Amino acid sequence: MSSSYGKNIRVTIFGQSHSPAIGVTIDGLPAGFTIDQAGLRAFLLRRAPGRGEHTTSRREPDEPEFISGLVGETTCGSPVTAIIRNTDARPSDYDTIADIPRPSHADYSAYMKYGESRDARGGGAFSGRMTAPLCVAGGICLQLLKNDGLRIAAHILQIGGVRDRPFDRDDFSEKDFDALAEAEFPVLDADAGIRMLSAIKEARRAGDSLGGIVECVATGVPAGIGDPPFDGMENRLASIIFGIPAVKGVEFGNGFAAAGLRGSENNDAFVIRDGAVRTRTNRHGGILGGVSSGMPLMIRAAFKPTPSISIEQDSVSLSRMEEARLTIPGRHDPCVVPRAVPCVEAAAAIAICDALTEHKSHV
Repeated sequence: MSSSYGKNIRVTIFGQSHSPAIGVTIDGLPAGFTIDQAGLRAFLLRRAPGRGEHTTSRREPDEPEFISGLVGETTCGSPVTAIIRNTDARPSDYDTIADIPRPSHADYSAYMKYGESRDARGGGAFSGRMTAPLCVAGGICLQLLKNDGLRIAAHILQIGGVRDRPFDRDDFSEKDFDALAEAEFPVLDADAGIRMLSAIKEARRAGDSLGGIVECVATGVPAGIGDPPFDGMENRLASIIFGIPAVKGVEFGNGFAAAGLRGSENNDAFVIRDGAVRTRTNRHGGILGGVSSGMPLMIRAAFKPTPSISIEQDSVSLSRMEEARLTIPGRHDPCVVPRAVPCVEAAAAIAICDALTEHKSHV
């Protein structure tokens, strides 16, 4: 199982949804960096379950325990390892469905790869629970990047058929970043947020679920970061974002919409602004040829509807090799998108921090 990402900032996550603990080891962090633990806890709280009607009722404090790599709160050069104890797991919820894979989950593919040795409790290592240690690493990388003048923020662009207003690709303010980081439900248009919450509640009442889109921006990224063809910034970002369970699509800038445009509609004219080369528009999303252009990085990630729904579904019995009906017990998010917002920020921060570290070593 590939649980590591990065070349310069190496992040390895470990554990399973219902194991005693989950965790992360981060190798390559600079020595002498003091982690803002209060800021990190606030970031992790944005992802944590059990914080509202729109999330699962599983309630975990998600308090990281650092067991190596720090002297006090400061990195010492050794790999930093943190664990998060699972305190509200209910593995018995999955006893009745261990033999019947949940539609659109990784249950069947995990069975085919690992057989009876797989951990079927809550999805095991395939669970969205594993984004908690990812957010520990990403939260630290966000602090490192902020010290270098880089900021990353994300919001819910869409849930079901309800859309928020998109980011202005050319105009970002510190207020926007701070407001989204503190928002209980991170949207730019409060009215859209109300309609999204209503749609989630309606889906939950029906025993169903919703998918959506998270839009993320990174500002202050210098031009020249990324190594084509296979270590370009799109490659690096897509690789780690696809490591977030439920992500089914990633696009940059105009993304798939560019396929319906002419070159004259999609191109970004170069201009000089404040003595630097920039583009008048940012349809390319801050990346050209896999290399950062100096414009804000614009990323969108599409999330499928939560597969665990309470509506009875068709499946199969793996032991009997016959078709079966399945009703899924347990506690599940009716929509993963609100809690996925900090996960996308974390993934983007790790990828950019890894690439920026490499860039600095060559300058």
